Amino acid sequence: METLREKYAENTRRALLDTGLRLFTERDYASVSAEELVRTAGLTRGALYHHFQGKPGLFEAVFEELERQAGEHIRTAIAPVPDPRERAYRAVDAFLDICAGHTYRHIVLQQGPIALGWQRWRELDQLHLGSLVLDIVNAALDAGRLRPHPADLIARAFYGALTELSVTITETDEPEQSRAQAAALVRDLIGGVVTGGGPPPA
Repeated sequence: METLREKYAENTRRALLDTGLRLFTERDYASVSAEELVRTAGLTRGALYHHFQGKPGLFEAVFEELERQAGEHIRTAIAPVPDPRERAYRAVDAFLDICAGHTYRHIVLQQGPIALGWQRWRELDQLHLGSLVLDIVNAALDAGRLRPHPADLIARAFYGALTELSVTITETDEPEQSRAQAAALVRDLIGGVVTGGGPPPA
């Protein structure tokens, strides 16, 4: 049974996460101070350091929560699709839709590499989304719907392409147009390694 202390701790942690999400969405990471975070959340610096060891830890926690939500959204989108190739197309569409959204685009794609450093950003992104790409590739290979290249190489190729395209979407003034162009390109890339079933849908 959850104690009052545990409930208070969880509520405090949630308040910091919600505040971080809002402020990191509204502004660049560097312009948000630890003092502003705790003042906005109505808490103390001690609470921030206890739960997240400061502003960098809070940003990383917000980042990971968005990545987990992205993974869950993609898995939900592909769950009702039985055909492995169609699952791949649906996963790409779901991912690029997420990238076109302001919060994910700003925190994960734009501020993430700055706040976390490129290596840590890549590690976390690979942890949450790279494994999902590999799962989709393995399912397609098991069903005989992909040419027999090593699963890890296929997954890394598409993960790398999606990563670069997602960053490209953040650099344009027309994210929706870039999202549509990226989706069409990835479908053509997938079409180059699939077997059977005809061309990718438009």
